[in-house]
Amino acid sequence: MAQPVITLSNLSKKYRDAYAIEEISLDIEKGDFYGFVGPNGAGKSTTMRILLGLIQATEGEARVFNQPVTTQTSSILARIGYIPSEVVFYDYLTVRETILFSARLRGSDETILAESQRLMDKFNIDANKKIKALSLGNRKKVSIICALQHQPDLYIFDEPTSGLDPLMQAVFWEEMQERHQKGATIFVSSHNLTEVQRYCTKAAIISEGKIISAGPMEELRKTSVKRVVIQGITAIPELEEQMKDMQQTQDGISFLYQDTLAQLMTVLYSYKDNILDLSIVEPDLEEVFRHFYVTDKEMRDD
Repeated sequence: MAQPVITLSNLSKKYRDAYAIEEISLDIEKGDFYGFVGPNGAGKSTTMRILLGLIQATEGEARVFNQPVTTQTSSILARIGYIPSEVVFYDYLTVRETILFSARLRGSDETILAESQRLMDKFNIDANKKIKALSLGNRKKVSIICALQHQPDLYIFDEPTSGLDPLMQAVFWEEMQERHQKGATIFVSSHNLTEVQRYCTKAAIISEGKIISAGPMEELRKTSVKRVVIQGITAIPELEEQMKDMQQTQDGISFLYQDTLAQLMTVLYSYKDNILDLSIVEPDLEEVFRHFYVTDKEMRDD
């Protein structure tokens, strides 16, 4: 059996008395398009920085290409394309000089140079502009080109589309889909759950430094949680403990429900004369995330 491209084993990072991440374990296989979902401060960036050797874990182990990140950083980084959440370059360089500088770190052969030009054309970036004159979105484009131009085996992206306009976001995901189809492995964190659901094949949900759910996208969506929408009534006191993310609609109620459908229907039967319509559907990823995050937070608070 082939080794995973990324293996996290009981990985923890502690700052003084607080854990940024705690006992994270995760395998990302070759060819995965893997989403990493969680609120600000959940531990997504910390995890990625450990994978890149930028910071060291307090406990546990991280391996990339079956090599420990603590001792084989250079050989690992040669095969990775990384986009940080915050982009910083030398302000006095032009776009072309910045991209060429990055290319030289990778060997600067004709293939890389040709690819960087293709990407500059695709992302519609002015190569002669100074970095200091660029908008946040255009700086992000430069970061994307630097990460993609050497066509690595593994992509690690931390909020890659933040700052991009919707058109460039579509261009970016189109490019990554093409690379994924050619066999690339992609590990991406994003606040945009619609993006993760649309493009990723697997995902992990992290909350307060711990992974609370992980697996194929379809399995995450097909949890026991259902979205229930009812017209005609606005409250169900008997089910309050099982109802999450409750929303009042114009003529009814909508909520996430995690219990047996038999229990739900038994309770709703007593409202049969008032219910005008009822739908029970699979939740989307945003709703699944909200459910797991709220449930996990409630358990921690208790």
